Amino acid sequence: MTDFVSFKKQFKGDLVTPSDPGYEEAIDRWAHNAARRAKVVAFVKDPQDVSLAIKYAKANALPIAIRGGGHSAAGTSSSEDGLVIDLSKYINGVTVDAEKRLAYIGGGAVWKTVDHAAIQHGLATVGGTVNHTGVGGLILGGGYGWLIPADGSVLTANSSENSDLFWAIRGGGCNFGVVTEFVLKLFPQRRSVFAGQIVFTPDKLEQVGAALDKWWPNAGSSGKASLMSVMTRGPDGNPCIVVSLFYNGSEAEGREHYKILYDIGPVADLAKEVPYEEVNGMQNALAAPGLNYYMKGALLSDTPSKDLRREVFDRVISLSKEDLNVAIILELLPHDKINSVPADVTPYRRNLHGNTLILIQWKEHTPEKGKAARAAAHELAGLMPKGEGYGNYAGTDDAASSKTGVAPAEKSQELFGQHYPRLQAIKKKYDPEMIFHKWFLIVPA
Repeated sequence: MTDFVSFKKQFKGDLVTPSDPGYEEAIDRWAHNAARRAKVVAFVKDPQDVSLAIKYAKANALPIAIRGGGHSAAGTSSSEDGLVIDLSKYINGVTVDAEKRLAYIGGGAVWKTVDHAAIQHGLATVGGTVNHTGVGGLILGGGYGWLIPADGSVLTANSSENSDLFWAIRGGGCNFGVVTEFVLKLFPQRRSVFAGQIVFTPDKLEQVGAALDKWWPNAGSSGKASLMSVMTRGPDGNPCIVVSLFYNGSEAEGREHYKILYDIGPVADLAKEVPYEEVNGMQNALAAPGLNYYMKGALLSDTPSKDLRREVFDRVISLSKEDLNVAIILELLPHDKINSVPADVTPYRRNLHGNTLILIQWKEHTPEKGKAARAAAHELAGLMPKGEGYGNYAGTDDAASSKTGVAPAEKSQELFGQHYPRLQAIKKKYDPEMIFHKWFLIVPA
């Protein structure tokens, strides 16, 4: 057993235990109900600190969790009676190489930091819908500057170095190690874009659905447009349909592109031309930190009106009460470019068209409220025509019912499909003892 005193002497960052000041803050999370009472929170400063933390946890049989942005309602970035490797305090910066169009991003960075750093050079990368979400495992080309697997070694992973690990982690999540630096490709980006919300009264639901049915099939052709449609109650408590627009162009171009929606007659129009780096923050009101959250995902239907049904809308509204805020969010983000990548390039699925998020939010953290939120999410999921979608949403649901933050093995097989056997072989090579076991656990071959 490794001595904690010796561990602390070698460790360059901060080690926080239950008896230390700041412990409650150290285990707090974006979703208050995702906090778990860890034995040790290790705020790492570099890859060597990560290696020390892994070795200490293994020697003392402590379960490990990894915190990047901490944006998990299921507790996958928390550990009950275990050790948390927390990247958010010290490894959270971004360095941009404008000439090579690459961003070197700390594993604890959030999208706000990335967006602000890149746009200073007229560049951007892809990902994020809320400013305080972590960058996580989204890699669009580039590679991993530093990755620490279960044996505590410090590796680089890209298409030519540790290429099996590079393949696995682009979709395989936190099953293979701790990433302290991502290297992402950057792309030219105009400084201002058209974005914001337009709001419709409930009587316009069918018209909005019909308009989106016409818009959606060709949404990806411009390469500039995406939107999210939300069924919920507004801040004033009134039922509404909120459509969050994005167009990578001027306000005039954006309004022309979304004319089919504007012609319906929104009751409020908050969309305008804004600095690009503000876009991700526009959804923050739906996901304020410090509240309790429950999420469940579903696949989008082939036509949006199948999801934007009166039956579903009415049930969302009836389930929404003063202490339980319920929303269904249709993420109409064109997948044309994503799905153009051959299926075997990464384990991330390339046959999906979009996701629906059922988001339940409440204030008072009690077992009764948690059960009510889970029941509401499952009932609404039963009304959606298609099955479970984006892994992070499905993982939230499957893991949230326990304190482990681990989805059942059959869910992992369903998520990864044809890639699961190959992922199992790579898991056996890099983590045969399954010390990285959160989210969708991959069982070694």
